[in-house]
Amino acid sequence: MNVVFHHTAGADLAARLAAVPNLDVRICPEDDDALLLRMLSECDVLWHVLKRCTTDMIAAAPRLKLIQKIGVGVNTIDLDAAKARGVPVCNLPGTNARAVAELTLALMLAVLRRLTRFDSALRAGVWTDPVLQDGIGELGGRTVGLVGYGAIPRILAPILSAMGCEIMFTARRPVADAIGRQVPLDVLLSTADIVSLHLPLTDETTNLISAAALSRMKPGAVLINTARGGLVDPDALVAALRSGQLAGAGLDVFDTEPIAPGSPLLTLPNVVVTPHVGWLTTGTFDRSFVLAAENCRRIAAGEPLLHRVV
Repeated sequence: MNVVFHHTAGADLAARLAAVPNLDVRICPEDDDALLLRMLSECDVLWHVLKRCTTDMIAAAPRLKLIQKIGVGVNTIDLDAAKARGVPVCNLPGTNARAVAELTLALMLAVLRRLTRFDSALRAGVWTDPVLQDGIGELGGRTVGLVGYGAIPRILAPILSAMGCEIMFTARRPVADAIGRQVPLDVLLSTADIVSLHLPLTDETTNLISAAALSRMKPGAVLINTARGGLVDPDALVAALRSGQLAGAGLDVFDTEPIAPGSPLLTLPNVVVTPHVGWLTTGTFDRSFVLAAENCRRIAAGEPLLHRVV
C-alpha cells in the first residue's frame, strides 16, 4: 500500500517511517507542492499532519482510500470533499496528549520564569539584569484555568495540583472524576492566574478569546495556547500584552501558520513562542504510526476503521 506522509522529516523520523511494517511510506515535505502532486497520483493513503488537505489535493489522488490524520484536529482537512469522494477520514485521539501536556507545562514555566529572555541576555554577555529579575513568578500557589477537560488537561491537572496549583476548568458536561473545580468560562477568565486553552477549533470556538474575553481576564494573567491559533483573536492578544492586561503568553499555535516573520507577537518580550511542535515527540510518532498502520490494514481488509471522523 502506497502511503504519503505529508510533513517534513529529519533522519530520525524518516527511519521510523521506513520501519513501519507492510507499508511503503513516502515522505513529502510540506513546502514541495510539485512533489506532492506527483505522489498523490499514486497515493492509496494520505497521512496528513498540519498543512491543509484541500479539495484539489483529494481530486489529484484517484486511488485515495483513506485520509489518516496524524494527530487529533481535523479542521485542516476538507471534510466535505472527502465525504463527497467517499474517502474516510480518521484521527488519532490521545496519541499526542502527553507530549502536548508537557509542552503546555513548559510554556507556563518559561513565561513565569522568563527563560527565553534570560537565555538571550546571557548569550549576549549579561549576567545580572535587575529589570528581568523583578516580578519573576512561581507556578505553585497560582490558580490555573483549563479551558476544556479532554485528554491533555487530564494529564496536566494532577501535575499542576502536585505543584501546588489550584485547578479550575470548563467542560460541556459534568466531569465526575476531574481534579479541580468546574466553572463557567466567565468565572474562569476572571479568576485564573493562568488560562490554558484545550479546545478544538470549530465555528463555536473561533476567536473564543476575543478582546472582550481578554478584558475579563484577571489583570496580569498569563495565556497559554497549545490547541489551535484560531481560538484567539491575534490583534486583541497583542493589544492585551502591550497594555499589561496580560503579563505574558506562551504560544505553540497561531491563527495563520507558519506565522508571518513580521508578526507583532514575535517582537513582544513577554511572549514565548514555539512553531506548533507541542505534538512532535518520538513518543507521539511511535504511538501514532502503530494506529495509523492498523487503519491501513483495516482499509485494505474492508474492516471498520479506528477513530473514524467521516
